[in-house]
Amino acid sequence: MKHVLSAAAFAAFAIAAPAQAFDLTAMSASERTTLHSEIRAYLLENPEVIMEAVQVLEERQANQQAQSDEDMVKTNADALFNDGYSWVGGNPDGDVTLVEFTDYRCGYCRKAHAEISELVSSDGNIRFILKEFPILGDESTLSSRFAIATRLVAGADAYKTAHDALITFKGNVTPKSLSRLADKLGLDGTAILARMNSAEVEQEIAANHALAGRMQISGTPTFILDGQMLRGYVPLASMQQLVAATRAAN
Repeated sequence: MKHVLSAAAFAAFAIAAPAQAFDLTAMSASERTTLHSEIRAYLLENPEVIMEAVQVLEERQANQQAQSDEDMVKTNADALFNDGYSWVGGNPDGDVTLVEFTDYRCGYCRKAHAEISELVSSDGNIRFILKEFPILGDESTLSSRFAIATRLVAGADAYKTAHDALITFKGNVTPKSLSRLADKLGLDGTAILARMNSAEVEQEIAANHALAGRMQISGTPTFILDGQMLRGYVPLASMQQLVAATRAAN
């Protein structure tokens, strides 16, 4: 923050100063001292200029990040929206697509779960895609392996059932607890657990991690709403507004 303020302070002084060219490298030591004193005096008299400059800088950085995110979405569109394996729910023909990178042990993913379900179901025209992205340790990886294996063994509907159970699961995630969960959900736990370490499961998790790396995604939840990246939890009301804005822009 110190460097940001220093840069902003000098930029603020340069903007406020008369529009005349001068070469800083050609200034003498005494001229530099005088300039520094004038900058300091100006900023002490007009401290609001610093905050104005910081605000402009932050807005510029945010715009640059948004443009970078949009470019990454375009470059990785097929992997994001049509990878051929990620679970697709909501309205498959919806006019807006929402992708979520999720980790079952992530507190904010759990917080977002009910709200995203409400968003998708109440809207009725959102194509919703889930990306298994375990990053919080062994229990996260076991959970994702179980979910993917469930889809491979029992299909998309069973996957969603397992996903909803895992995102609300309390207690330690172990092969034994997953076997009990499978029984509770009426699934073939033996077949699912046998599939968890298969090449298909391994490849899907690896592909999602590689995609996240290309997208500069390091946390969960991360959402992609058409061309916009939303890093972190977004409250339901805000997400509804973003969906509406996306439709208006299309």
